[in-house]
Amino acid sequence: MDAIDRAIIAELERDGRLTNVQLAQRIGLTTGPCLRRVQRLEAEGVIRGYRAVLDPGALGRAFDVLVDLTLEAQDAETVERFEQALVRADEVVELRRLFGSPDYFVRVAVADLAAYESFLSLRVMTIPGVRNVTSHFTMKTVKPAP
Repeated sequence: MDAIDRAIIAELERDGRLTNVQLAQRIGLTTGPCLRRVQRLEAEGVIRGYRAVLDPGALGRAFDVLVDLTLEAQDAETVERFEQALVRADEVVELRRLFGSPDYFVRVAVADLAAYESFLSLRVMTIPGVRNVTSHFTMKTVKPAP
């Protein structure tokens, strides 16, 4: 990757809906070479896709909770059961398995505190093998994820 590829990536991160003509103008290339570079970046897996950035409040999911979670055991059955249960949960917007402690980082987006309490009590704490849950409530998002 060179400086032009990095410029393409930066522009597409800012606005993934740019036309090839707009993108080429912003980075100082003609449209043909710009399109070929974008296609190469896609083919190489550097650009994995395009998506819309949604307003959580408009979707009734403005209450953002960061959760540290530890399992009782790390056997394949416990891990698989837990991961599949959370992958299926619409409230879970991010799930990461970690080295060390805690075992998982979970980002949950729901309407409010009552909805989170219900999700935690009825969907998370009922999964066999869950040992410890620590919830962190977001006061302010200073730098959102891209």
